[in-house]
Amino acid sequence: MNITIWLVLTIILLAVIFIPRVGLIAIYKTYRIAQAREQVEDALKHLLDREQQGRHASPESLGGTLDMPRGNVTRLIEDMETQGLLESRGTNLFLTTEGERWAMHVVRAHRLWERYLTDEARMPLEKVHGEAQRREHSFTDAQLNDLDAALGHPTRDPHGDPIPTREGTLLKAEGMPLTAWQSEGPARIVHLEDEPALAFEQILAAGLRLGQTIRILDRNSQRILLTDGETEYRLAPAVAANVSVAALPESEIAKASAIPLVELQHDQRGEIVILDDAVQGFTRRRFLDLGLTPGTTIYPELQNFFGDPRAYRVRGTLIALRKDQAAQIWVKPI
Repeated sequence: MNITIWLVLTIILLAVIFIPRVGLIAIYKTYRIAQAREQVEDALKHLLDREQQGRHASPESLGGTLDMPRGNVTRLIEDMETQGLLESRGTNLFLTTEGERWAMHVVRAHRLWERYLTDEARMPLEKVHGEAQRREHSFTDAQLNDLDAALGHPTRDPHGDPIPTREGTLLKAEGMPLTAWQSEGPARIVHLEDEPALAFEQILAAGLRLGQTIRILDRNSQRILLTDGETEYRLAPAVAANVSVAALPESEIAKASAIPLVELQHDQRGEIVILDDAVQGFTRRRFLDLGLTPGTTIYPELQNFFGDPRAYRVRGTLIALRKDQAAQIWVKPI
C-alpha cells in the first residue's frame, strides 16, 4: 500500500514538473523567455531615446540604464546583433531598421497605456509610468491598434510626450526646459518629465500640470518662482529643468480671458472657448461628440445635492460632467 501511494505521488509530482505548457519547467521557460524579451525591449528603448536626443548609446550607458554588469551587457549586445536589432560601430550602438521598428512599438505601447491609465482607469499620474512599464511588453501590433482606436487616437501621453503612430512616425517633442526660457511673457507647460521619479513627485506636489499657462516672476541659483495668475510656485532649478514650456498658441491666448466651466454659476451662460490640452484621446472624442466645441453655448441647469456630477445644457441636450471634466472646458461668460 505504501509503495502504491509512493508511486502515485511520484507520478503526480513528475506530471506537475514535466507536463507540457503548464508544468513547472514549462512555466519557468516561459518566464525566462518573457524576461529576456523585456530586457531586449528595454535596451531598444534606451537606444531609441539616445538617438532621439541626437546621441548614441554605448555599452556603458546601456549597462547603467539596465543596471547590468559589463559581461551581461556584452552578451546582450551580441544577442541583439545576431537578431539584427543593432549594430556596433566602435564604442557606439546603432539601431537597425528592424530594431527601430520594434523600439517604436514598445514606446507606442508604453505611452498608450499611460494615456489609458490616466484617462480611463483614473490612476494617479505619479503611478502610471511604473504600471505602463509593466504592461508595455505584452501587446501585439493589432492589440495596440485596437487600444489606439478605443482611446480616440491620442497624439501625446499624459506627460506631453508624442505617441508614435501605427506607421512608426514619431513627432518631435516641443518646448524647452523651463530653466532655458528667457521670455518674460506667458508660456504653456508642454511636457513634464517623469524621470527621475523624485523630481516628478516634486513637480506634481507643487501643483503644476500639463497645459497650464505660467509666467516666470523671478529666478536665481536656488529657485525659480512661477505664477499662473493665482498661485505662486517655487521650484529648485534641478527640478524646473524637468518642466518644458513653449510659447502660447493663439487658442491659449484666448483662454486667458476665459474661466473653467466648473466656475459658471447656476443658470449663467458661457461660450466654449477651448478644451484644455490635458483632454486627450477618448475623453476629447467624447466631449466633441457631445457638442462641446468652441463657440457653443453651455450653462449649468440642474442642481445636484452632492455637487458632483453637475448637469449642463448644451445644444438642447442635458449632459452630466464631473467637476474635474468641467474644469478642463474653458468658457467665456455671456
